[in-house]
Amino acid sequence: MKMKLLAAAAIVAFSSPAFAAFYVVQDNASKACNIVEQAPAGSNMQVLGGSNKSYQTRAEAETAMRAETGCQGTTGANPRPVTPAPSSPAPAPR
Repeated sequence: MKMKLLAAAAIVAFSSPAFAAFYVVQDNASKACNIVEQAPAGSNMQVLGGSNKSYQTRAEAETAMRAETGCQGTTGANPRPVTPAPSSPAPAPR
């Protein structure tokens, strides 16, 4: 009996992280986006992609947040800065 309880406890302990959910949310006032682990309950934040849209990993949520065009500011992820390519080479000195 004890062995069955220990086995059940081990299964629960190791499977709990698999149930983690990440949400990409947007502040309605500032339009800034963030990744959170709980769906927002208040009316000042909305879940992007629909009220039930969640991601199994933080990496998936970060990818979705970067792809979202409605976000004016991003937090919760560290996107790589983009350096624009020069439009044309500088003229050679004469």
